[in-house]
Amino acid sequence: QLQLVESGGGLVQPGGSLRLSCAASGFTLNYYAIGWFRQAPGKEREGVSCISSESSNTYYADSVKGRFTISRDNGKNTVYLQMSGLKPEDTAVYFCAAEPLTRCTVVAGDYDYWGQGTQVTVSS
Repeated sequence: QLQLVESGGGLVQPGGSLRLSCAASGFTLNYYAIGWFRQAPGKEREGVSCISSESSNTYYADSVKGRFTISRDNGKNTVYLQMSGLKPEDTAVYFCAAEPLTRCTVVAGDYDYWGQGTQVTVSS
């Protein structure tokens, strides 16, 4: 059974950092493109970042460019989203998604496999 589990969310002060993890079971993540998405209350799901299956391509939304870094550890079958310089507007539930694509995409409809999400709250 293919499963994605996010972890690493929590409460952090503005300017702080968090590292989100997306661990896969039941399949090998290095053959999959991975996307990170977030959804704040009352807002649509937003594509934040993605990494292609070969890690040759990454993408960042303008809202997080320069602050977030996506990476993968194939040995641990895990993808990470390192978030720094966090702002209150980064508060949301963060989801990772996987699809056997070579290209990188932050279109939610391109992904069939999703985690349950992890809450990130940025507040003083």
